[in-house]
Amino acid sequence: MLDRADSERLAPNIPALLLVDLDNTLVDRALAFNQWAAGFVRDLGGSAEDAAWLIEADDDGYQARESLAAAINARFETGLGVPALIEVLLYEHVGAMVLDSATAAALDNARNHGWTIGIVTNGTVGQQMLKVKTVGLEKYVDAVVISEAEGVKKPDRGIFHLAAERVGIGLSGGWMVGDHPTADISGGRGAGLATGWVSRGRDWPYGLEPPSLSGRTAAAVINAIVSPTQTG
Repeated sequence: MLDRADSERLAPNIPALLLVDLDNTLVDRALAFNQWAAGFVRDLGGSAEDAAWLIEADDDGYQARESLAAAINARFETGLGVPALIEVLLYEHVGAMVLDSATAAALDNARNHGWTIGIVTNGTVGQQMLKVKTVGLEKYVDAVVISEAEGVKKPDRGIFHLAAERVGIGLSGGWMVGDHPTADISGGRGAGLATGWVSRGRDWPYGLEPPSLSGRTAAAVINAIVSPTQTG
């Protein structure tokens, strides 16, 4: 189900710039991390309750890796120092990530309709590029812009401007698609972009200005942007 903000009437889209978040938008980072966390805790002799604690403490990847690593070492006998555990947290779940066929088809459809596509993601270069390469996203996008490399992160409007410069197309008429209400939606709006929220089944946070449209998955949102008359 797709929802458009009641306050906004969107004109038919002319192909332009489509910026898309990576984690929990193009790839299901939560599923991959949760699967890894269950196995990691089990190998340490922990319980299902311990695994649930780790997943909650991770905060969908928004908890700083150093502080999460320290918290893990305080709870478990890992035999690892904080630096080594940070590497584990950054990389060991990446192999479980996949590119959903519906998402791949939506990206293909967007490019076939003339859209220029860029990934805009917060995170480290090594980790985020490994995700892109692991799931085969490179062939679907024109640029990958990562906060660590650029020295600026979402929701700062600067990273969206950098992405537009990278692909040589202006922000005017462009979109930002992502799952995070602040980093992706408020950030994209602040850069002058229309916004598509990937809800993942969640309700939009009360009190925040809503996105231009929303849908449960990235595929649904991207298809609604590219072919609005077909998706409603």
